[in-house]
Amino acid sequence: MKIRSVKIGKKTIGEGFGCYIIAEIGSNFDGKLSKAKRLVKLAKESGADAAKFQSFITEKIISKSGFENKSSFQSKWKKSVWNVYKDAELPILWHKELSHYAKKIGIDFFSAPYNYDAVDLLVKLNVPVIKIGSGEITNLEFLKYVGKTKKPILLATGASTINEITEAINAIKATGNNKIILMQSTTQYPSPINQANVKTVLTLREKFRLNVGYSDHTLGDLVILCATSMGARVVEKHFTINSRDKGPDHTHSMNPEEFRNMVNKIRLLEAAIGDGMKKIEKCEKTTRIIQRRGIWTINKIKKGDKFSKKNIDCLRPVSGLSANKFSYVLGKKAKKNHKPFHPLTKNDL
Repeated sequence: MKIRSVKIGKKTIGEGFGCYIIAEIGSNFDGKLSKAKRLVKLAKESGADAAKFQSFITEKIISKSGFENKSSFQSKWKKSVWNVYKDAELPILWHKELSHYAKKIGIDFFSAPYNYDAVDLLVKLNVPVIKIGSGEITNLEFLKYVGKTKKPILLATGASTINEITEAINAIKATGNNKIILMQSTTQYPSPINQANVKTVLTLREKFRLNVGYSDHTLGDLVILCATSMGARVVEKHFTINSRDKGPDHTHSMNPEEFRNMVNKIRLLEAAIGDGMKKIEKCEKTTRIIQRRGIWTINKIKKGDKFSKKNIDCLRPVSGLSANKFSYVLGKKAKKNHKPFHPLTKNDL
């Protein structure tokens, strides 16, 4: 069964179409609207199809007492988890301005909402797609709420099992929304390259018959390029102006030059992957003649003589009869005299 393509704005996501590339700005605007807009502009200039943010209110996403004991990558944060989230909030009033600005310069704007009001806001702004972060995959009522928007959904699957993914997909599909693109991810910041498990792209596509992408948190572009080669239809990478800036996401983000280089590699890779149809490529037409063997005389042959291994051989280039006719030619009588190194044609038999 062929996997249905999905439209994100003017772009089609599916087999035969270019990879949809997302610059994940996240919290890298550092509390400044001007920097957020600059990042959107730089994302556009770097070749991204979309500039993505995160829409949340700290009070509606975390428990203040729940993170008093830091763990994992958050242990490196100098501020409390609560204050880091507060600093990373994208103000509600900025959404409209960023959306309009992105539209003006020709790049998609969307976000990952983490509360119901944020979903409503994104729908009001008519974003082309909604991202559901990996942490929400078991938040089934929320998934249904997003599903009811009828918007295409990028469903992140980091740190989840096949059963959890199945349950999440079913919750969304129960709303009548089948426009789901799964986003494989390893939820760690940065994530180790030996745990990228890129082949999961193939597993998810085969299991769920949905388009699959990859949201990458490793350093560099190797994983993204690997995912693209395995058929990822959407890729996402954190984006910043300077990876040395202070903040929770900068260190594992690409700067504009790195992102632009990655985009160029993706486009070259897509061209290299091709359409999968075995055919003689344009550049091979001359080489095909030069490297293949044809049937040539190697000694003088008089009219009426039989062609034999003593007077004909298969040599490069092919001109006239191909080498695969050699057995057929052996024993046939020559219709005329031949000089050595004359290519035989069907008219010579």
